[in-house]
Amino acid sequence: MAPLPEHGNVHTAWWQELWRRHAHITTPLRQRGLPCDIEFGLSAYIVHVSLPDESYLIIGPPQEPPSERLPGDPEGWIVTRQSDDDHGLFELLYDSSPSADPGAPERPEARHGGSATQVIEAIDQRLDQVGLLTASPSSARGSRSSTAPQPQTPEPLVDAADDSVGYVYGDAILALTDRLNGAASHAEAAALLHQILDPINGLLERLGEFFEAAGEKAKEAEQDDGFDLSYDLADAASEIRNLGEVLHVAEDRMRVLTDQPPAPRPVPAPSGAGPLPPALPPAAPKRAR
Repeated sequence: MAPLPEHGNVHTAWWQELWRRHAHITTPLRQRGLPCDIEFGLSAYIVHVSLPDESYLIIGPPQEPPSERLPGDPEGWIVTRQSDDDHGLFELLYDSSPSADPGAPERPEARHGGSATQVIEAIDQRLDQVGLLTASPSSARGSRSSTAPQPQTPEPLVDAADDSVGYVYGDAILALTDRLNGAASHAEAAALLHQILDPINGLLERLGEFFEAAGEKAKEAEQDDGFDLSYDLADAASEIRNLGEVLHVAEDRMRVLTDQPPAPRPVPAPSGAGPLPPALPPAAPKRAR
C-alpha cells in the first residue's frame, strides 16, 4: 500500500473529507503501490497519481463547464497521463464524461458514467502495457484481503440446478452474517464488511461479474428476449457496483467506532444565527497539471 501524502492539509478536516470521498479511486491505486493525492484542478478536485517514470495521472471530472456534483461523485471520469519533464506527453487513458456535443457519437466509456471500477481497469491495462504497473491487480487483492477473516469456501455443487443439494453460496453469506452478529468488536465487524465491500475482490464486485457473465450467456441464445435479458443483467451489475461505491468507506467508518467516545450532543444555534459553514471550504486553486 502506497503511503498517504505528506503535507499540511492531510491533518485538516476538509482535506480528510475529500480523501474519504475519493477513496474508491485512491484505495485500489495505492494497493498497486501508486502514491495518490487530492488537488484542485481548474474548477473541481482531482486525484493526482505519481508514476515510477516521473510522469503522473490526473483523474477527475470534466473541468469545463464546472460540475455541480459533489467531489468524488462526478457524472463521468477523465484520466490523462502527463509529465512536467516531457511536455509532449499527454495521453488520454479514459473518458466517461457525457458528450457536450449532442451530434457527436457517444464514447464507449460514457455508459459507465461515474463508476470507478472501469476507471481502475483502464489504468491497469494501460500501465501494464507501458511497464509502469508496480503491483499487479492480483497481488493487490491478496495483500488487502489476507488481513480479513476468510469464510469457509463452499463445496462445489454437483448440479447447480438441483435444489436438493441446498443453497451453498447463500449459506456461506448467512454464515458471514452470523459471524457479524457475533462480532466481539467493531474492528472485527469492519473486517467482515471488507469481505463484501472490497472494490477489487469483495462480494459485491464478484456479484457484478456474475451478472455480467449471466448477461453474456443470455446473448448466446441470439434471440430478442435474450438480448433484452442481457441488458437487464448488465444494469443489475452496474447497480451492484454503484452500491459498493456508495458504501466504499463503511468499513473504515465501522472500524473507528471502536473505543470512540460518544459524540457530543448538538447545541442549538442561537436565534438569528447565520448558516453553517460549508463542509468543504474552497481550496486555493492550483495550476492544472
